Amino acid sequence: MRLKVLFTLAMLSFVTGFSQHSPARDWNEEMLHAIRNDFARPTVHARNLFHASVVMYDAWAIFNPPASPVLLGNTFQGVSTPYSSLPVPANADEATQEVMSYAMYRLMSHRFQNSPGVEEIFTSIDLLMDSYGYDTSINTTNYSDGSYAALGNYLARMMIQFGLQDNSNEINDYANQFYAPVNPPLILEEYEDNIHINPDHWQPLAFESYIDQSGNIIPGGIPNFLSPEWGAVSPFALQEEDLEILNNGSINSYVYNNPGDPPYIQNSNANGIDDPYKWNFSLVLSWSSHLDPEILTEIDISPANLGNYDSALFPETFTEYKDFYDFTNGGATSNGHDVNPVTGMPYEPQMVKLSDYARVLAEFWADGPDSETPPGHWFVILNYVSDHPLLEKRFKGEGPILSDLEWDVKLYLTLGGAMHDAAVTTWGIKGFYDYTRPISTIRYMAAKGQSTDPALPNFDPHGLPLIDTLIELIEEGDPLAGADNENVGELKVLAWRGPDFIEDPTVDIAGVDWILAKRWWPYQRGTFVTPPFAGYVSGHSTFSRAAAEVLTFTTGDAFFPGGMGTFEIEQDTFLFFEKGPSEPFSLQWATYRDASDQTSLSRIWGGIHPPVDDVPGRILGEQIGLGAFNLAEAYFNGEILGVEDTSLLSELVLYPNPAKNTVQIAHPASLTIETIEVFDTASRKVQSFQNNKNEVQPSFAIQTLENGLYIVKLQTSRGAVSKRLLVER
Repeated sequence: MRLKVLFTLAMLSFVTGFSQHSPARDWNEEMLHAIRNDFARPTVHARNLFHASVVMYDAWAIFNPPASPVLLGNTFQGVSTPYSSLPVPANADEATQEVMSYAMYRLMSHRFQNSPGVEEIFTSIDLLMDSYGYDTSINTTNYSDGSYAALGNYLARMMIQFGLQDNSNEINDYANQFYAPVNPPLILEEYEDNIHINPDHWQPLAFESYIDQSGNIIPGGIPNFLSPEWGAVSPFALQEEDLEILNNGSINSYVYNNPGDPPYIQNSNANGIDDPYKWNFSLVLSWSSHLDPEILTEIDISPANLGNYDSALFPETFTEYKDFYDFTNGGATSNGHDVNPVTGMPYEPQMVKLSDYARVLAEFWADGPDSETPPGHWFVILNYVSDHPLLEKRFKGEGPILSDLEWDVKLYLTLGGAMHDAAVTTWGIKGFYDYTRPISTIRYMAAKGQSTDPALPNFDPHGLPLIDTLIELIEEGDPLAGADNENVGELKVLAWRGPDFIEDPTVDIAGVDWILAKRWWPYQRGTFVTPPFAGYVSGHSTFSRAAAEVLTFTTGDAFFPGGMGTFEIEQDTFLFFEKGPSEPFSLQWATYRDASDQTSLSRIWGGIHPPVDDVPGRILGEQIGLGAFNLAEAYFNGEILGVEDTSLLSELVLYPNPAKNTVQIAHPASLTIETIEVFDTASRKVQSFQNNKNEVQPSFAIQTLENGLYIVKLQTSRGAVSKRLLVER
């Protein structure tokens, strides 16, 4: 989405010119800028954002005990990264900025060297380095002389090497290695009957000109399935015990937290709407009938009416799905919020045309041209939340207020890990189930006929169900019957008329009318139509729910700062591929989860997903967000010590433990203990000792410490290690 428009929160309209940001924020903005100028690949960019977040976090963590780095001096996803720690600098923030900047500069130079917008990307990162006063010609990775620039280059090299072995196939530009589609391409412009396909599987689309969501023209006209083998990519917090390696007859798929099969098409003898498959895709048709500003139906889109749904009640059975989603009127079950918890006042209603609301949602959450892709979109939201003056930057909403730098690196690592795990999980499932999209399924069923009544014309067990005022048979005299009644007996649907009715998007509106069902279009650009990968499960639902969980846990508050987030929508200019909306309004969310749920519904109105793709994604996202948060917090607290498995540091022991008055450090003779730092569970340094005499087996006194758990960080000649110490008298 074009989020160059300002994202506003609570009752405050932000203006440009915020106070100076941290270097982590500067580099995150550069990463988002680069993604907007690259190909639109949500899997690849979720990984880019995650790897960048690791680099930025490590540049901070090495100077801020007891935090554990992810890469440096540690073992991550089976890969160990050697690191001989530098002395603690007099100004840790300045050192962090230099290490971070060189690391990000090298990483981005590597990752975006073949981007269509490479010149703009490189010009921008060169300018940032120049603004910091850093010399980009320094390319050594030998930091033994204490060079922070060299250490940054080394950190980038280690991340690049990690990425070349993480199963993403980066070295071959992330190309598919084994996947092949089951179905032939659907040639969109020719409107041929789409009956010679397997309707349970994904179908490629053939374009005269295919333009991805970042506005890049893709040669060939038939985009490949993006990342069907992505489930094998090294994750952040996903657990091996939740992984299955499954074969669908084509490829081995790595599937985490398998949600089970989606509904497959049934041979309906009658009453086709009772088939869960046909109900799901017919609901997409029903919501397509809302997309006309001439329809005056209004709804209250404020938090007073929308949001606040208990995820424990998400539907599981077909009956529950039918109760959860409003087939006819659009939307899903929600309870709304009685009051804004910050102001103590009720949320004011906001009545808006359903048609304008649905069209804006489809485009706002789709992240159209100039896109950051869905994972990047949530980084944009995080950044604007961080800028809000009512936000106190306390991790989990408690403890001391963090500096902008510490806040940014911690939240970026948490959100980056969640977005990456969402991509690994979702695309592993997409690759295995290889499930169909509405554009293929609806045109397939429409060409087959109707599945409601064998006594009526054009019956077929795989046809669309007939629904009065939505899906009907064409009779003689119908405007769609054709000059020679060639369409009599075919199916028609009341739906958005499609891109054929838009010549100038600044003035034209396609509107809703009866159209031939086998010519149905999603509410998307005619040069894009549907993302080039399988539907089940929804990436938007998974990304968004995972991000909502991260923001909820890291801020310690389910609500946006001030109790409400808003995005201002301008009349007639916001929509990209047709004129609209017909009136200005604000998108509003009380909580991060409310925003996530709105994202999910937007994909149904946009014709991209049926409900069955949505709910499993929300459930997975909730698990992924919590898992990423828990692991990130363990790094922040110095609890991740993978290096102990592969070095002499594993032999270092504190004793006695529990301790009363004095603690001895036992270690191999080849190690030297340089510094000893003791931190409480709130990450406050409570003791610090220098081993200036290079004592072997040094000890330290703890008489002044109260009973409780502490983290002891030991800087050694072989690197840093943290140990738990229990004081118990």
